[in-house]
Amino acid sequence: MRTSVDQRLIQTEFGSAEGQRGRTRTRTSFREMGSEALILSRIPRMKDTFRFLVVLVPLLVSVQRSGECSKDLGNVDQDDCCQNSRFGYEAEDGSCHSCGPPTWSPWTSWSFCNVLCGEGVRQRSRKCHGIGEAECDNPQDTLQTDVCSGTCCNDTGWGLWNPWTPCSVTCGGTGTRTRRRVCSNPPECRSLCIGPEEEKESCEASNRCPVHGSWSSWEAWSQCSGSCITDQIMPTRVRRRTCSNPAPSTDTVPPGNNCPGDALETQDCSEIPNCPVDGNWGNWFPPAQCSVSCGEGLQLSFRQCDNPSPQYGGKYCEGPSTRTSVCKSPCPVHGVWSGWSNWGDCSSTCIPPGRASLRTRHRSCSNPAPSLNPPGNECQGDNSQTEHCNHLPHCPVDGNWSPWSAFTPCPVTCGVALQVSERRCNNPAPNHGGRPCPGNDKQTKLCSTQVHCPVDGVWSEWSAWSACTSPWGGRDIRCKPIGGKQTRNRKCQHRAHNGSICTDGKLTDTRVCYNVDNCDKKGIWDGWEPWSFCKPACGVSSKRTRFKICKPDYSEYRHGEQAHYHGRPKCGRLPDGEKRYEFEDCLNVPPCT
Repeated sequence: MRTSVDQRLIQTEFGSAEGQRGRTRTRTSFREMGSEALILSRIPRMKDTFRFLVVLVPLLVSVQRSGECSKDLGNVDQDDCCQNSRFGYEAEDGSCHSCGPPTWSPWTSWSFCNVLCGEGVRQRSRKCHGIGEAECDNPQDTLQTDVCSGTCCNDTGWGLWNPWTPCSVTCGGTGTRTRRRVCSNPPECRSLCIGPEEEKESCEASNRCPVHGSWSSWEAWSQCSGSCITDQIMPTRVRRRTCSNPAPSTDTVPPGNNCPGDALETQDCSEIPNCPVDGNWGNWFPPAQCSVSCGEGLQLSFRQCDNPSPQYGGKYCEGPSTRTSVCKSPCPVHGVWSGWSNWGDCSSTCIPPGRASLRTRHRSCSNPAPSLNPPGNECQGDNSQTEHCNHLPHCPVDGNWSPWSAFTPCPVTCGVALQVSERRCNNPAPNHGGRPCPGNDKQTKLCSTQVHCPVDGVWSEWSAWSACTSPWGGRDIRCKPIGGKQTRNRKCQHRAHNGSICTDGKLTDTRVCYNVDNCDKKGIWDGWEPWSFCKPACGVSSKRTRFKICKPDYSEYRHGEQAHYHGRPKCGRLPDGEKRYEFEDCLNVPPCT
């Protein structure tokens, strides 16, 4: 790696307090020092005996620190440089290379002036980004130097002290407080300010600190306020404490804080027994429906011992829970039809084509008529009937031909055939003794293609399936989950005149079968049957039942849909703890009367 450094002659002039000017010429050599070089300039003493510090000026060299390529050019992988000519990549040695032709970076900002007072120099630099050994034009032109004037320090010194901060304690002892001041000189002249920037001193707080209250220990629990628990009241017990360990101060500023929380604590006596509750009857429910729909009957009403219900050893309600009362109401009179009147005359003397000959009869809802209060039901059905006079003869209709149809196209592409034209005796058709149409209903003419027709072969019907037998000879597969074999056959027939043979299918068909007809089959337990009706139909002991379902098990058969099952399956015993049936209580069952 090559380091390029511009060696320049630097001239610096300094003025004395009497106006005399002294000139010092210093030749400085920039030595290679890794990635930066230093300009060291010795400044002569002036009459006011100020001694200036050595100013360090960083110089740019072609060595590039790792990670700076992304900041300077935008970093990409080296293989991607052909796609990104405006970017750069970082080589293994840490140097930054441009993806495009060698190019100069922009100039850096000017450095600080190398003197603090009078005429000095300042510098700026730039970098050449290339590929491999390629370099920019004028590769040594990496550094520029310019004449500058330093800021001459006038020692304005420290500013006034700021006010003291509050004391670090507000009561009961010694604390500290602080004050600060600011150096008014510019940053390069700060060393002229002599003395500390901050002062501290002790301070006293003469007032006494407040004492905050703290609770004493809890007293013992009191006795419960009752001997048993009722629905409305839960007996409780209490305990107390005082804010006296210590008590909060009242003669301090500010006064001490009171104790947080409550001085009294209450607890439910939930461990004592409940008080007995005697039962009391609730209101009578409205009477049930009368036992008869009309006339005199009985109706039942009941009440429940639930206002409240007896609890915790309390007594049950005294007296009956049901009562009956007489109910009566007038019965309605429902309408009944009178007899039918005689049939009226037919609407014609014979039955015309497409129409009907009808006759009518009537009846009235008057045997008896329905009552008005209470309202009786009207008679159901119609008050009139109409029927066809089917006993009359039909009127005769003579037949008449429809027009001839066009001849059909010759129906074949080989051989001979007939073309047909038809007409029908339906305009109208003869009926009920009318005369038929005269003449023929068809006429034909011959058509020929002069070509013999090929006759394609057609499949015959399949033969019946053979018996289900073992594919391995005489092995017995009956009632076993062993697949057997069945076959059936057919023929290709009626082929003539170079017609096609049968191709869409095969001569023989085979299928898997299982010989399980009339075999007892093992079952599996699977789910429950629906619940039965509640028995008995009234009373608190009513229950309902359901049984487990035993289904035949075809899981071991690969083609269960082809197996035939006969007989009741055998499911065997249930696992321990399970039953074939179960009971449960029925809810909302009416009481037995």
